[in-house]
Amino acid sequence: MSEPFVNTSSGEAPVRGFLHRAVSSSREALVLTHGASGNCAAPLLVALADAFAAAGVNTLRCDLPFRQMRPHGPPSPGNAERDQEGLRRAASLLQQEFGERVFLGGHSYGGRQASMLAAAQTQLASGLLLLSYPLHPPGRPAQLRTAHFPNLRNPVLFISGTKDGFGAAGELETAIKLIPAPARLVQVAGAGHSLVTRHNRGELPAIIVRTFAEMFGTP
Repeated sequence: MSEPFVNTSSGEAPVRGFLHRAVSSSREALVLTHGASGNCAAPLLVALADAFAAAGVNTLRCDLPFRQMRPHGPPSPGNAERDQEGLRRAASLLQQEFGERVFLGGHSYGGRQASMLAAAQTQLASGLLLLSYPLHPPGRPAQLRTAHFPNLRNPVLFISGTKDGFGAAGELETAIKLIPAPARLVQVAGAGHSLVTRHNRGELPAIIVRTFAEMFGTP
């Protein structure tokens, strides 16, 4: 079960989404957000939030500020700073409510913004969950989005499909070596950028949650 979560303090980036409270008492929390073409109602995010809550991690799946401003279409280059501020506020609000470790996570664009924010504010998150990290635009492997990787100081868990056009497994393995913190890549066989296939739909959320727990020591 989830409950609406809204905070629109004047002059600050708004936070809007749904909070999935852990079924057992827990003080750990995860902010989970979407890619450039989606929103927080994406089926994978809903399934993941339910699975994390069942495993003992309070999870906020939220719409980034750019999606709150326009219901459809990709973000513009000028949205990144405000989207990161929205993530920062979401993490801060969860810290206030639950008071222990807060993790940042997201699919594609959302994960990229979370990683850039964590690189700039190293005390903000205890770790990162990056789903289908968009290492480069499809067909343009030279345009790497890794300039901030050397500044990441907290552990990072990458989940990526073996058929993802935004970054092949070998490319990601090379890029991850730029990160000084512990980092792990989990490959989803046969999956593209969405991560979901007709074969893994039922088991993928549990696999991600279990791998997350192994890496970060969550309940």
